[in-house]
Amino acid sequence: MSFLEPWMLAALPLAALPILIHLINQRRFQTLDWGAMRFLLEANRMSRGYARIRQWLILALRTLAIVGLVLAVSRPLASGRLGLAAGGRADTTIILVDRSPSMQQRGKQVASSKLQRGVDQIASALESVGSSRWVLIDSVSLTPQELEAPKRLRTAPQTGSASAAADLPALLRAAHDYMQANHAGQTEIWICSDLRANDWDAEGGEWSILRDSFQEFPQGVRFHLLAYPEAAPANLALRVTKVERQKTRQGSEVLLSLTITRSGDDNTIRVPVQFEIDGARSELSVELSGLESTVENHPLPLTSERVQGWGIVSLPADANPADNQFYFVYSDPPIRRTAIVAENPALVRPLQLAASIAAAPGVESEAVVLGPDQIATLPWEENSLVLWQAPLPSGRIAAALQSFVEHGGSVVFFPPANPTDANLFDVEWQAWTEPAEPLAVANWRGDQDLLSRTLDGAALPVGELAIYRYCTPKGETTPLATFPDGAPLWARRDIGSGAAYFCATTVLPGDSTLASDGIVLYAAVQRAIAGGAERLVATQQRVAGVGSMDTSKWQKLAGDSEALSTEAAFQAGVYSLDERLVAVNRSTSEDAAAVLADERVDGLFEGLEYDRVADRVDSLAGLTREIWRLFLIGMIVALVGEAALCLPKRRPATANLASSDLAKGRAVA
Repeated sequence: MSFLEPWMLAALPLAALPILIHLINQRRFQTLDWGAMRFLLEANRMSRGYARIRQWLILALRTLAIVGLVLAVSRPLASGRLGLAAGGRADTTIILVDRSPSMQQRGKQVASSKLQRGVDQIASALESVGSSRWVLIDSVSLTPQELEAPKRLRTAPQTGSASAAADLPALLRAAHDYMQANHAGQTEIWICSDLRANDWDAEGGEWSILRDSFQEFPQGVRFHLLAYPEAAPANLALRVTKVERQKTRQGSEVLLSLTITRSGDDNTIRVPVQFEIDGARSELSVELSGLESTVENHPLPLTSERVQGWGIVSLPADANPADNQFYFVYSDPPIRRTAIVAENPALVRPLQLAASIAAAPGVESEAVVLGPDQIATLPWEENSLVLWQAPLPSGRIAAALQSFVEHGGSVVFFPPANPTDANLFDVEWQAWTEPAEPLAVANWRGDQDLLSRTLDGAALPVGELAIYRYCTPKGETTPLATFPDGAPLWARRDIGSGAAYFCATTVLPGDSTLASDGIVLYAAVQRAIAGGAERLVATQQRVAGVGSMDTSKWQKLAGDSEALSTEAAFQAGVYSLDERLVAVNRSTSEDAAAVLADERVDGLFEGLEYDRVADRVDSLAGLTREIWRLFLIGMIVALVGEAALCLPKRRPATANLASSDLAKGRAVA
């Protein structure tokens, strides 16, 4: 049990007053032997047992009455929920709110969501618990905001829904930094979350650092976790996985691929999927027999004059409305331009063919050949890929390549004829190696990136390549294909939004069979072009809250009308920027229903003062409930009982009648 006025418990020793008075009263009288009173003393001993019990009951009831009064004025809270105010009044109360899409799950009997329920519960609790300062930190802004009263939590826009995943370690880090910067005194930190594994990142290394940091505060920090781990038993989630505009004989159309997932039941059902594109609506019935169903290349016809636009795919309402809609945008694919820089003219033709032959109908590809001294004139903003076979550049050209890759472009480096000690992206070429026998690739990444499988699941013939000479890159890279000794044939290094690839051989016949067995070369080059072309697309599909985005000039076309304009990058919807369209949606991890186990959550707060309560959206119980009335009633009952025991014993009616008759007889005599 905890108390809102714990200092009043200092008055509990007053409960000993009845006992003290009783003992003092006992010492007021002295016992003297008197022969004439022995008969009365013998008669009194026969009823002493009842008298003692009666006296002790009166003493106990008087003591309980004082205890009940002291506990009532201490304002006790019912136990069994969060332990509150055990350490007295807090100087600072920090509220951390998880606004991720999974917190939009609603109950069966109430219309409020987990987020709304949690915020209301915390606000009600804080209205009962005193504090000098209330600070709100939400998972979107991660910025502390002081509140004038706890009731402001219910109306603050920073406690509304969002489409971005939460980062609980980042929330706690923001709370720690606030405490440190403002020299906060005794602090209580409230956390409202649904314990999704992707939001908590329990396996990350930051938790141990956070625990140690909070333990270093001398003033004491207490954590209250209000958890909503219950998952919806039959919730459906929708995701668009591919959007492609193509021309047809009748005009043009958009091909949509989508995935529907559900939790719990795996009975076969039919799900109506609604499409809305440029004001036109249609519906498709999808059979869902397991936990997941996919629809590939569903056509949506367009008018021929529509070059770009947007649309919405939606499911019927269920437990979580945040995963029932998905926004998409479309446009004509841009021209995929590739710049080829080669010191050996013999390498140009194979690379030019691999880059200029389009991988799909309706896609235009161009490849231009430039010398190392001409690359500075390249229009970088229109380029997708750079194929570089020359010594690594330096100076102004290196800076231009760095900027190009950081802004989403792709570059593939092939080793020069004479490697130097030049360094770019912290990678440099080593000396050429010519093995006695041609080498074959031992391992390669077939699940993603340049050497991944084709759309029909077939593997690229990477293992059939023969490498006669190679020059491996040295630096921190991610191998995509390796030789038997572990040396990389293909390697990748991520730079900003783009990627730099390093191939350890060239397309010359004396170096490898990359040109003669051209499937691997063509697939790798086209995929590198596609990766770099994403930044050129007039429309963009963005994940809410991922990456740095300047949204100051965004204009909302579709989405939550109540969302803050400053949170456009974190709210699902369609936005326009000049002549470009941007669709923002939740991340893939939000569709997973994995919840941290209670033991794992408790382990994250090991060594900290912490309590946790698992609440439900449908629950009507509050976090706090004052029960001082019960103690006041107990005090009244104790006083009534004490008064009843103090009443004199009633004399029998027969005894009264006998006394009356005796008095009359004496009168007659």
